[in-house]
Amino acid sequence: MLVDAHAHLDGFDELGSAALDKALEEIARHRIFTISNSMDVPSYERNLEIAARSPWVLPVFGIHPWNAHRYADRSKDLVEHLTRSPIFGEIGLDRFFVKDKSRYPAQREIFEFILGAAREQSKIVIVHTKGAEQEVLEVLDRYALPRVVIHWYSGPLGVFREMVGRGFYFTVGGEFMCLEKIRTIAREVPADRLLTETDNPGGPKSYLGRAGTPALIKDIVRGLAEIRGMSEEALAATLRSNLVTLFRDDGRLAGFLDRIRDEK
Repeated sequence: MLVDAHAHLDGFDELGSAALDKALEEIARHRIFTISNSMDVPSYERNLEIAARSPWVLPVFGIHPWNAHRYADRSKDLVEHLTRSPIFGEIGLDRFFVKDKSRYPAQREIFEFILGAAREQSKIVIVHTKGAEQEVLEVLDRYALPRVVIHWYSGPLGVFREMVGRGFYFTVGGEFMCLEKIRTIAREVPADRLLTETDNPGGPKSYLGRAGTPALIKDIVRGLAEIRGMSEEALAATLRSNLVTLFRDDGRLAGFLDRIRDEK
């Protein structure tokens, strides 16, 4: 079993009528446990529909910082979805891709509202940090959540190492195959805090020049194993073990946890 801890399966709808069917077939064929993150409420509703078609898919709710301004001043509308979802993702701040500074307060408002729900409900969060790494760390420190996953970190190494010191998990995607800085991060993530991701389908465009498919996770595991000096089999086992540890003792994830433990 392979682990894709950060994808956006609803994004395959934009690639043609057959794209999602092909993606789900790849997930099943390669046994890829996939956490499908959401961008907003409609995205989550679509991910729930997709997950009903595959036992390999875990749909999770979040408001991406790119969309946070659409939910400013109506955060209470999110409560039903926050209650239902066992994990919150993708959430966070973005000061890199979002150039309109007037949207930053809404990002912070929604991020903190969801973090507050995560603290109250003892839930995992999957966090976007692009261009706001120090601010994200400061906000996370205020909420002191025990289970934080940092998605595709590419910021200052000093902040990365502070996050390592906090015990955060990190998802590593294929960008390490192109950039030395990301390879440094991929090497330094502690073995027991490492997860892999594709950010499919849109994320890989930045380094592949095209949309990704689920099987990309095989290339990521192969390359990551090489730079960390271990076999693909050993790395895959480590990733499964880390996911078990992340999910352990959370009754809302018990069914998924049993599935992971049963796979080899």
